[in-house]
Amino acid sequence: MSANVSSNWTEDRLRTGGDAELRVRVYRAAGTPRSAPLVFHLHSGAFVAGCLACGEPVASLIAKAGATVVSADYPLAPEHRFPEALNLTFGGLRALYKERAKWAGRTSSLFVAGEEAGANIAAALALMARDQGAPPLAGQILLSPMLDPCLATRSIRDAQAGSVGCKWADGWHRYLGTADKGAHPYAAPLGSRRLQNLAPALVVTAEDDPLRDESVAYAKRLVACEVDVREIVLPGPTNWPDALGLRPNVEPDWMGPVGRLVSEFLANPLGSAASVHSEHSIRA
Repeated sequence: MSANVSSNWTEDRLRTGGDAELRVRVYRAAGTPRSAPLVFHLHSGAFVAGCLACGEPVASLIAKAGATVVSADYPLAPEHRFPEALNLTFGGLRALYKERAKWAGRTSSLFVAGEEAGANIAAALALMARDQGAPPLAGQILLSPMLDPCLATRSIRDAQAGSVGCKWADGWHRYLGTADKGAHPYAAPLGSRRLQNLAPALVVTAEDDPLRDESVAYAKRLVACEVDVREIVLPGPTNWPDALGLRPNVEPDWMGPVGRLVSEFLANPLGSAASVHSEHSIRA
Protein backbone atom coordinates (compact mmCIF):
# COMPACT_ATOMS: atom_id res chain seq x y z
CA MET A 1 0.00 0.00 0.00
CA SER A 2 1.61 3.23 -1.14
CA ALA A 3 1.40 6.16 1.26
CA ASN A 4 0.94 8.77 -1.46
CA VAL A 5 -1.75 6.98 -3.43
CA SER A 6 -5.27 7.32 -2.00
CA SER A 7 -8.33 5.22 -2.63
CA ASN A 8 -10.85 6.70 -5.04
CA TRP A 9 -13.26 9.06 -3.30
CA THR A 10 -16.23 11.21 -4.10
CA GLU A 11 -17.99 13.91 -2.11
CA ASP A 12 -21.62 13.58 -1.10
CA ARG A 13 -24.16 14.65 1.53
CA LEU A 14 -25.58 12.45 4.27
CA ARG A 15 -28.97 13.41 5.68
CA THR A 16 -29.11 13.16 9.47
CA GLY A 17 -32.76 13.89 10.16
CA GLY A 18 -34.93 16.91 9.45
CA ASP A 19 -33.08 19.45 7.33
CA ALA A 20 -29.66 18.64 8.82
CA GLU A 21 -26.95 16.92 6.82
CA LEU A 22 -23.26 16.12 6.90
CA ARG A 23 -20.76 16.68 4.12
CA VAL A 24 -18.98 13.37 3.53
CA ARG A 25 -16.31 11.75 1.42
CA VAL A 26 -16.95 8.23 0.21
CA TYR A 27 -13.86 6.04 -0.24
CA ARG A 28 -13.88 2.79 -2.16
CA ALA A 29 -10.77 1.02 -3.45
CA ALA A 30 -10.84 -0.38 -6.97
CA GLY A 31 -12.43 -3.81 -7.06
CA THR A 32 -14.22 -3.48 -3.73
CA PRO A 33 -17.53 -5.40 -3.96
CA ARG A 34 -20.81 -3.69 -3.13
CA SER A 35 -21.30 -6.21 -0.32
CA ALA A 36 -18.12 -5.03 1.46
CA PRO A 37 -18.41 -3.70 5.02
CA LEU A 38 -19.61 -0.11 5.38
CA VAL A 39 -17.56 2.09 7.75
CA PHE A 40 -18.66 5.43 9.18
CA HIS A 41 -15.42 7.34 9.87
CA LEU A 42 -14.66 10.44 11.99
CA HIS A 43 -11.41 12.43 11.66
CA SER A 44 -9.04 13.71 14.34
CA GLY A 45 -8.45 17.30 15.52
CA ALA A 46 -8.95 17.39 19.30
CA PHE A 47 -12.64 18.32 18.73
CA VAL A 48 -11.69 21.81 17.49
CA ALA A 49 -9.86 21.20 14.20
CA GLY A 50 -9.60 18.75 11.36
CA CYS A 51 -11.51 18.33 8.13
CA LEU A 52 -12.38 15.79 5.46
CA ALA A 53 -8.91 16.09 3.94
CA CYS A 54 -7.32 15.46 7.37
CA GLY A 55 -9.27 12.23 7.61
CA GLU A 56 -8.08 10.99 4.23
CA PRO A 57 -5.06 8.94 5.41
CA VAL A 58 -7.07 6.77 7.81
CA ALA A 59 -10.21 6.65 5.65
CA SER A 60 -8.07 5.58 2.70
CA LEU A 61 -6.29 2.94 4.81
CA ILE A 62 -9.63 1.45 5.90
CA ALA A 63 -10.94 1.50 2.33
CA LYS A 64 -7.85 -0.33 1.11
CA ALA A 65 -8.41 -2.87 3.88
CA GLY A 66 -11.63 -3.86 2.15
CA ALA A 67 -14.44 -1.48 3.15
CA THR A 68 -16.58 1.27 1.71
CA VAL A 69 -15.83 4.25 3.96
CA VAL A 70 -18.10 7.23 4.52
CA SER A 71 -15.97 9.89 6.24
CA ALA A 72 -17.93 12.74 7.85
CA ASP A 73 -17.14 16.43 8.28
CA TYR A 74 -18.70 16.87 11.72
CA PRO A 75 -19.22 20.27 13.46
CA LEU A 76 -16.36 21.48 15.64
CA ALA A 77 -16.05 23.11 19.06
CA PRO A 78 -16.23 25.67 20.54
CA GLU A 79 -18.99 26.81 18.18
CA HIS A 80 -20.56 23.38 18.55
CA ARG A 81 -20.05 21.89 22.01
CA PHE A 82 -20.92 18.42 23.29
CA PRO A 83 -23.30 16.83 22.40
CA GLU A 84 -23.96 18.63 19.08
CA ALA A 85 -21.43 16.75 16.95
CA LEU A 86 -22.38 13.46 18.58
CA ASN A 87 -26.11 13.90 18.00
CA LEU A 88 -25.58 14.93 14.40
CA THR A 89 -23.24 12.02 13.63
CA PHE A 90 -25.61 9.57 15.32
CA GLY A 91 -28.33 10.79 12.99
CA GLY A 92 -25.91 10.21 10.15
CA LEU A 93 -25.10 6.71 11.38
CA ARG A 94 -28.78 5.78 11.51
CA ALA A 95 -29.36 7.18 8.03
CA LEU A 96 -26.32 5.33 6.73
CA TYR A 97 -27.69 2.04 7.99
CA LYS A 98 -31.19 2.72 6.68
CA GLU A 99 -29.84 3.67 3.25
CA ARG A 100 -26.87 1.27 3.18
CA ALA A 101 -27.92 -0.11 -0.20
CA LYS A 102 -27.14 3.34 -1.64
CA TRP A 103 -23.69 3.55 -0.08
CA ALA A 104 -22.60 -0.10 -0.18
CA GLY A 105 -24.86 -3.19 -0.27
CA ARG A 106 -28.10 -4.29 1.36
CA THR A 107 -26.23 -6.91 3.40
CA SER A 108 -23.17 -4.81 4.23
CA SER A 109 -22.16 -4.90 7.89
CA LEU A 110 -21.83 -1.49 9.57
CA PHE A 111 -18.79 -0.31 11.56
CA VAL A 112 -17.77 2.95 13.22
CA ALA A 113 -14.17 4.15 13.14
CA GLY A 114 -12.09 7.14 14.07
CA GLU A 115 -8.77 8.45 15.23
CA GLU A 116 -8.05 10.63 18.29
CA ALA A 117 -11.14 12.85 18.87
CA GLY A 118 -12.87 11.04 16.02
CA ALA A 119 -12.32 7.78 17.90
CA ASN A 120 -13.97 9.36 20.95
CA ILE A 121 -17.06 10.09 18.86
CA ALA A 122 -16.94 6.61 17.30
CA ALA A 123 -16.82 5.00 20.76
CA ALA A 124 -19.71 7.20 21.90
CA LEU A 125 -21.71 6.24 18.82
CA ALA A 126 -21.24 2.59 19.75
CA LEU A 127 -22.62 3.36 23.22
CA MET A 128 -25.60 5.21 21.76
CA ALA A 129 -26.34 2.44 19.27
CA ARG A 130 -26.37 -0.08 22.12
CA ASP A 131 -28.57 2.10 24.31
CA GLN A 132 -31.10 2.81 21.58
CA GLY A 133 -31.05 -0.71 20.17
CA ALA A 134 -30.11 0.50 16.68
CA PRO A 135 -28.45 0.62 14.33
CA PRO A 136 -26.76 -2.79 14.71
CA LEU A 137 -22.98 -2.40 14.64
CA ALA A 138 -20.57 -5.13 13.60
CA GLY A 139 -17.61 -3.40 15.25
CA GLN A 140 -15.73 -0.26 16.25
CA ILE A 141 -12.23 0.69 15.09
CA LEU A 142 -10.52 3.06 17.53
CA LEU A 143 -7.07 4.40 16.64
CA SER A 144 -5.37 6.37 19.41
CA PRO A 145 -8.73 7.22 21.00
CA MET A 146 -9.08 10.43 23.02
CA LEU A 147 -11.21 9.22 25.92
CA ASP A 148 -10.16 10.81 29.22
CA PRO A 149 -10.61 14.55 29.94
CA CYS A 150 -8.59 14.22 33.17
CA LEU A 151 -5.35 13.95 31.15
CA ALA A 152 -3.57 12.45 34.14
CA THR A 153 -2.02 9.32 32.63
CA ARG A 154 1.68 8.53 32.60
CA SER A 155 1.83 8.58 28.79
CA ILE A 156 0.40 12.11 28.80
CA ARG A 157 2.89 13.22 31.45
CA ASP A 158 5.79 11.59 29.60
CA ALA A 159 4.83 13.61 26.52
CA GLN A 160 4.80 16.76 28.68
CA ALA A 161 1.17 17.26 27.71
CA GLY A 162 -2.02 17.75 29.65
CA SER A 163 -1.43 21.22 31.08
CA VAL A 164 -3.01 24.48 29.97
CA GLY A 165 -1.91 25.19 26.42
CA CYS A 166 -1.80 21.52 25.51
CA LYS A 167 -3.94 20.91 22.43
CA TRP A 168 -5.78 18.01 24.10
CA ALA A 169 -6.46 19.97 27.29
CA ASP A 170 -7.68 22.94 25.26
CA GLY A 171 -9.69 20.66 23.00
CA TRP A 172 -11.48 19.01 25.92
CA HIS A 173 -12.23 22.40 27.49
CA ARG A 174 -13.70 23.80 24.29
CA TYR A 175 -15.64 20.62 23.52
CA LEU A 176 -17.19 20.20 26.96
CA GLY A 177 -17.65 23.84 27.92
CA THR A 178 -18.06 22.94 31.61
CA ALA A 179 -16.25 20.31 33.63
CA ASP A 180 -19.43 18.54 34.74
CA LYS A 181 -20.08 17.36 31.17
CA GLY A 182 -16.92 15.27 31.41
CA ALA A 183 -18.85 12.89 33.64
CA HIS A 184 -21.22 11.98 30.82
CA PRO A 185 -20.34 8.55 29.38
CA TYR A 186 -20.97 9.74 25.82
CA ALA A 187 -18.50 12.60 26.31
CA ALA A 188 -15.79 10.53 28.01
CA PRO A 189 -16.40 6.82 27.33
CA LEU A 190 -13.49 5.76 29.55
CA GLY A 191 -15.51 6.94 32.56
CA SER A 192 -18.61 4.96 31.61
CA ARG A 193 -19.74 2.49 34.27
CA ARG A 194 -21.66 0.40 31.78
CA LEU A 195 -19.74 -0.98 28.83
CA GLN A 196 -21.45 -4.35 28.47
CA ASN A 197 -22.99 -5.52 25.18
CA LEU A 198 -21.02 -3.17 22.97
CA ALA A 199 -19.90 -4.01 19.44
CA PRO A 200 -16.50 -5.76 19.17
CA ALA A 201 -13.58 -3.33 19.23
CA LEU A 202 -10.20 -3.00 17.58
CA VAL A 203 -8.17 -0.59 19.72
CA VAL A 204 -4.77 0.45 18.35
CA THR A 205 -2.26 2.75 20.02
CA ALA A 206 1.54 3.02 20.08
CA GLU A 207 4.40 3.00 22.57
CA ASP A 208 5.10 6.70 21.90
CA ASP A 209 1.44 7.76 21.74
CA PRO A 210 0.52 10.30 24.46
CA LEU A 211 -3.00 8.78 24.41
CA ARG A 212 -1.61 5.25 24.88
CA ASP A 213 -2.58 4.72 28.50
CA GLU A 214 -6.21 5.78 28.09
CA SER A 215 -6.46 3.61 24.96
CA VAL A 216 -5.13 0.58 26.85
CA ALA A 217 -7.31 1.32 29.87
CA TYR A 218 -10.42 1.47 27.70
CA ALA A 219 -9.59 -1.83 26.01
CA LYS A 220 -9.10 -3.47 29.41
CA ARG A 221 -12.40 -2.07 30.68
CA LEU A 222 -14.16 -3.43 27.60
CA VAL A 223 -12.62 -6.84 28.19
CA ALA A 224 -13.75 -6.75 31.83
CA CYS A 225 -17.28 -6.12 30.55
CA GLU A 226 -17.00 -9.16 28.26
CA VAL A 227 -16.76 -7.17 25.03
CA ASP A 228 -14.71 -8.83 22.29
CA VAL A 229 -11.58 -6.74 21.93
CA ARG A 230 -8.35 -6.82 20.00
CA GLU A 231 -5.89 -4.37 21.56
CA ILE A 232 -2.61 -3.55 19.84
CA VAL A 233 0.29 -1.39 21.01
CA LEU A 234 2.56 -0.55 18.08
CA PRO A 235 6.29 -0.12 18.61
CA GLY A 236 7.59 3.42 18.36
CA PRO A 237 8.41 5.77 16.94
CA THR A 238 5.07 6.44 15.22
CA ASN A 239 4.32 10.09 16.08
CA TRP A 240 0.75 9.04 16.80
CA PRO A 241 -1.82 10.52 16.90
CA ASP A 242 -0.46 13.43 14.82
CA ALA A 243 0.82 11.10 12.09
CA LEU A 244 -2.68 9.73 11.55
CA GLY A 245 -3.70 13.00 9.90
CA LEU A 246 -0.63 13.32 7.65
CA ARG A 247 -0.04 12.13 4.09
CA PRO A 248 3.68 11.28 4.03
CA ASN A 249 5.66 10.75 0.82
CA VAL A 250 7.14 7.55 2.26
CA GLU A 251 4.90 4.91 3.82
CA PRO A 252 5.51 4.77 7.61
CA ASP A 253 6.42 1.44 9.18
CA TRP A 254 3.11 1.18 11.00
CA MET A 255 0.86 1.59 7.96
CA GLY A 256 1.15 -1.94 6.57
CA PRO A 257 0.59 -3.73 9.90
CA VAL A 258 -2.36 -1.48 10.81
CA GLY A 259 -3.90 -2.05 7.39
CA ARG A 260 -3.66 -5.82 7.91
CA LEU A 261 -5.18 -5.56 11.38
CA VAL A 262 -8.10 -3.55 10.06
CA SER A 263 -8.59 -5.96 7.16
CA GLU A 264 -8.69 -8.95 9.54
CA PHE A 265 -11.10 -7.17 11.88
CA LEU A 266 -13.46 -6.13 9.09
CA ALA A 267 -13.55 -9.69 7.79
CA ASN A 268 -14.18 -11.30 11.17
CA PRO A 269 -14.59 -9.03 14.23
CA LEU A 270 -15.55 -12.05 16.32
CA GLY A 271 -12.77 -14.27 15.01
CA SER A 272 -9.82 -15.73 16.86
CA ALA A 273 -7.89 -12.46 16.61
CA ALA A 274 -10.61 -10.74 18.62
CA SER A 275 -10.20 -13.18 21.50
CA VAL A 276 -6.68 -12.03 22.35
CA HIS A 277 -7.93 -9.77 25.17
CA SER A 278 -4.45 -8.57 26.07
CA GLU A 279 -1.97 -5.82 25.35
CA HIS A 280 0.82 -6.75 22.98
CA SER A 281 3.05 -5.20 20.39
CA ILE A 282 3.52 -6.03 16.74
CA ARG A 283 6.41 -5.36 14.43
CA ALA A 284 6.30 -4.29 10.82
